[in-house]
Amino acid sequence: MRTALTSLVGCRHPIVQTGMGYVAGARLAAAVSLAGGLGVIGAATMSVPEMTAAIRRVKERTDAPFGVNLRADADDAAERVEVLVREGVRVASFALAPRRELIARLKDAGVVTIPSVGARRHAEKVAGWGADAVVVQGGEGGGHTGPVATTLLLPQVVDAVDIPVIAAGGFFDGRGLVAALAYGACGIAMGTRFLLTEDSPVPDEVKKFYLAARETVVTTSVDGVPHRVLDTPFVASLERARLLRAVVNGTRFRRLSGLSWRAMLREGRRMRRGRELTWAQVLQAANTPVLLRAAMVDGRVDLGVMASGQVVGVLDDLPSCRELIERVMAEAETALARLPRPAG
Repeated sequence: MRTALTSLVGCRHPIVQTGMGYVAGARLAAAVSLAGGLGVIGAATMSVPEMTAAIRRVKERTDAPFGVNLRADADDAAERVEVLVREGVRVASFALAPRRELIARLKDAGVVTIPSVGARRHAEKVAGWGADAVVVQGGEGGGHTGPVATTLLLPQVVDAVDIPVIAAGGFFDGRGLVAALAYGACGIAMGTRFLLTEDSPVPDEVKKFYLAARETVVTTSVDGVPHRVLDTPFVASLERARLLRAVVNGTRFRRLSGLSWRAMLREGRRMRRGRELTWAQVLQAANTPVLLRAAMVDGRVDLGVMASGQVVGVLDDLPSCRELIERVMAEAETALARLPRPAG
C-alpha cells in the first residue's frame, strides 16, 4: 500500500510505532521496521550514550528505515540531533514542537522531521516551520493527550496543512487504517498495540495486567498535565499527597538521571515557559520517568504508572510485530474490498 508516508520515509506499510519511553528500545523498533512499518526508538528516557547504542543496535539488525523520538525541550536536544545526523537516522519525531533551528538542521541533513500535535494550531505552526509531516493524536491515545477525539481532530488538521498527516489515538487494526485513510491521513501510528506484542520488552506480568485491563483514566496527578493511563488503585492514590510524592520522586529521578538540582530547576523553568505550569506541577513532572520505569522496567504494577490508550479494552493477544503488521494490512485489504462501489 503506497501512501505519502511510505514514500516519505521509505517503509513498506503505512504503520508507525510510537516512541514510548522505556518500551520502544532497539528491540521493538527493529522488529517493527523489519516487518515493514516504521519503528521508532523512544529516546526521551535515554541518555545520549544509551540513545546512540540503541541506534546502532537497530542498524545492526536491519537496514530498513527507522526513527528516534526526542524531547524538543531537553537541554541536550541539539546534541541529540547531531547524533541522529551522524548515525544516518531516517526520521526524527518529537512529542513537542521542535524549535525552528532544530527542524532546519534536520532538513539540511536529509532527516525527516515528524512532530506530534494535539491541536490544529500546533499542526499549522510546525508545518510553517518546515516539518515534513505530523502525527495527530486524538484524546483516545495513551500518555499525554488532549480532549478532542481523533475523528474530530484528524479532519481538521488534514484540511489545515499541506504536509502528510499520520493519525494516532484509537488505532489497532486494519479497519482503523482504512478509516484514517478515508479521513485523509497517510497512515496510522500505534502505541499500546505495539506495547502488547511479543517483541515489546515490557515484563510479562505487566503485559498480562494490560490484557486484563478494561478501563483507562485521564489524570493530572502524574505530572500536572492530562495523562491517559490504566485506571489502578495506585493512580487513584496519586491524587492524594501529590506534592510530597513529587518531591520524593524528584529526588529519585535526580539520582537516576545524574542531573544536578541546578539542572533540574533549569529544566523546570523551561517547562513552565509557554505551559503556565505552577512549581507544584513542575515538581510533579519529575514523577513521570520514575513511575513509568517502575512498571515498564521493574514490573511493579502496584507502584508504577502505565500509560495506555483506550484501545486496551479490546486487545486480547500478544502477536509478534510481523504478525501484527501483516494482520493489519490483510484486514485493511478486506475492509477496502467490502466498501460499496459507485453505481455505473
